[in-house]
Amino acid sequence: MLCLCLYVPLIGEAQTEFQYFESKGLPAELKSIFKLSVFIPSQEFSTYRQWKQKIVQAGDKDLDGQLDFEEFVHYLQDHEKKLRLVFKSLDKKNDGRIDAQEIMQSLRDLGVKISEQQAEKILKSMDKNGTMTIDWNEWRDYHLLHPVENIPEIILYWKHSTIFDVGENLTVPDEFTVEERQTGMWWRHLVAGGGAGAVSRTCTAPLDRLKVLMQVHASRSNNMCIVGGFTQMIREGGAKSLWRGNGINVLKIAPESAIKFMAYEQIKRLVGSDQETLRIHERLVAGSLAGAIAQSSIYPMEVLKTRMALRKTGQYSGMLDCARRILAREGVAAFYKGYVPNMLGIIPYAGIDLAVYETLKNAWLQRYAVNSADPGVFVLLACGTISSTCGQLASYPLALVRTRMQAQASIEGAPEVTMSSLFRQILRTEGAFGLYRGLAPNFMKVIPAVSISYVVYENLKITLGVQSR
Repeated sequence: MLCLCLYVPLIGEAQTEFQYFESKGLPAELKSIFKLSVFIPSQEFSTYRQWKQKIVQAGDKDLDGQLDFEEFVHYLQDHEKKLRLVFKSLDKKNDGRIDAQEIMQSLRDLGVKISEQQAEKILKSMDKNGTMTIDWNEWRDYHLLHPVENIPEIILYWKHSTIFDVGENLTVPDEFTVEERQTGMWWRHLVAGGGAGAVSRTCTAPLDRLKVLMQVHASRSNNMCIVGGFTQMIREGGAKSLWRGNGINVLKIAPESAIKFMAYEQIKRLVGSDQETLRIHERLVAGSLAGAIAQSSIYPMEVLKTRMALRKTGQYSGMLDCARRILAREGVAAFYKGYVPNMLGIIPYAGIDLAVYETLKNAWLQRYAVNSADPGVFVLLACGTISSTCGQLASYPLALVRTRMQAQASIEGAPEVTMSSLFRQILRTEGAFGLYRGLAPNFMKVIPAVSISYVVYENLKITLGVQSR
C-alpha cells in the first residue's frame, strides 16, 4: 500500500514551496500524479528533508540516490516489521496497547527518566481516539512516515566508553542494540574504539608520564611544577623520554577492552534481564564487575607501565627486560602491588562517570530531543568530558596511592607499606592536597584525549564500514 502525507498551510506561518513526491518509477495507473507541490510552514521543511534523506538511505537498493515506487513499498514493509518489534518491546502487559506507565518503564529501563505528564504528552501526539492508550494501528500510522527516532537509536547516538579514551579504562561498557549484535557491528565499534584509544594515549603520553612522576616524586620538599617536570624529563633522557611507558599503555587496550566486553555480556545474562538495556543500577553493578575482571587480568601490565614510565635512561632495555628483572628480584607478588586501591577505585570512577553522563544525557533528551536522539558532536564531547572528569576527581586519591605502591621497588630503600598506612603517611606529611599530586597534568590531557579519540574513532568507523544513522 502506498502512503502519501499531505501538508496544508497554517495561518500566520512563513511558507515554503517544495517538490514533495516525484513520479519517476511510478506504475502506469499513477502516471497522472506527475508532480505534487504543496505549501508547508518553513520550520517543517528541515523535518521533511530529514525524513526524505532517511528513507532514501534505508530503501535505495540500486544506490542511484532516488527512491522508485518498488523501493518505496519495500521500505514501508521493512520499516513496518521494525515498528512492530519496537511496539512489542514497549507493550509490557502484552495487551496490544501502550499506556503512559509502559512508556515511562521502557525509557526508565534505558536510563531515561520522564514524568507521567511527559509520557502523556507523548501519548497524545499519537492517540487518535482519545483513550490515552496507543494500539498497533495508531503506532504504525504515526511512525511509518514520521522522522522521529525509536528507542534503540538513543543507544546508537550516545555511546560513551567506546568512543572516549582518557587513559583510565574504568568506565561502564556501552550498550549495543540487537541489530548491532546480530550484524557484527559491535566488534567494529570496539576495534575503532581501541584504535582511537591508541592514538589518543600516544598523543597525550607526555602529560601522562608527567602525572606519574608527580604522583610518585612530588612532595612539599620537592614541589614539581608542569614546566619544571617537562624540563627535567627532557634533560634526563631527551625528547624521546616523554613517551616512556606509552608502549605498554597502548598494548593493554586490546585485551582489557575485549575481556571487559565479554565479561559484561556474561554478567548481563546472569542478572537475568530480558530488556535490550539494563537499568542504571544494573549497568553499574555489571560494569564494575566486568571492569574488575578485566583489570585483574591485565594488572601486571599496569605495574609494568608505571615502572617503565619511572625508569631512568638505560635502566631497562625494554618491556620484557623490565618484567624479567621485577620477577627475579621481587617475585610474582610485585606484579599486583596496588591491586586493592585499584579495585576500590573502579566503583567511584564508574559510578560517578555513569551517573553524571546519564544525568546530562537525560537533561538533553528531555529538553532538545524533538525529532532525533542525535545530540551532535559538541554535546557528546561536552557530556563525555564532564562525566570523565568528575569520575577521575572522585577516584584520584586511590589512583595516586595505587601508583605509589606500584612504584615502591623502583625507589631504593623504600619500605613496604600498605594502602591504609600510605594514606595516613600522605595526610600526615602533605595534608589532603598530597592526595591530588599530578591532578593538573591529568586534567590537562582530558580535553585533547577526548577530542582526538572522537575524531579518530569516527574516521576508523568509516574505514571499517560501521553504519552511522
